[in-house]
Amino acid sequence: MIRWTMLLMLGMASVCCLAATIADDKDKDSTDEKSEKADDTDAKPEKDGKKPTEDKFTAKCPVSGEAAVKEQLTAYKEKEVYFCCDKCKAAFEAEPTKFEVKANHQLVQTKQFKQTKCPISGADFVKDQSTKVANVNVRFCCEKCKGAVDAAEADAKLEMIFAEKAFKTAFVAAKVKSADGDAKGKPKADKAEKKADKVKAE
Repeated sequence: MIRWTMLLMLGMASVCCLAATIADDKDKDSTDEKSEKADDTDAKPEKDGKKPTEDKFTAKCPVSGEAAVKEQLTAYKEKEVYFCCDKCKAAFEAEPTKFEVKANHQLVQTKQFKQTKCPISGADFVKDQSTKVANVNVRFCCEKCKGAVDAAEADAKLEMIFAEKAFKTAFVAAKVKSADGDAKGKPKADKAEKKADKVKAE
């Protein structure tokens, strides 16, 4: 009788062990599936399967008005101006002042220069007084300055904002961060400051 009881208990223990093993295997399989799905999700690019895109280059050639290309460029105001072809690039290099309004506009459009003042008055601008001038958002100090530009024709608007005097008043070169994180385009110390630093060091 004792022998049969022991055999029965052993049989039940085996069944329990077998059931536990099967359950562990199922849990392991479901965990593996979940981790595989997670890996697949991580592998997908952001924003519904679309890769993040760079800002589209939309500059216009200051000579012809056609779409400019990044490969056709020349140095201008310690930055770069882009053209549609070699011929336009040569024309600009020969007589840059003839095309300065549109070249200045391009410097702002390509974010190489940024606005710091109202181009009409030279005062600090306010964000709620702004208008688009040839696809560039321009800010003003007051409704009067904004209204003067809004009332002008397209070419006159460009002159009012991007002619040399207004451009120097309202825009400054944007600082570009180098690979090591330092900002390029910082104003250079003048000779007097350098001399004073040298005297202090001695």
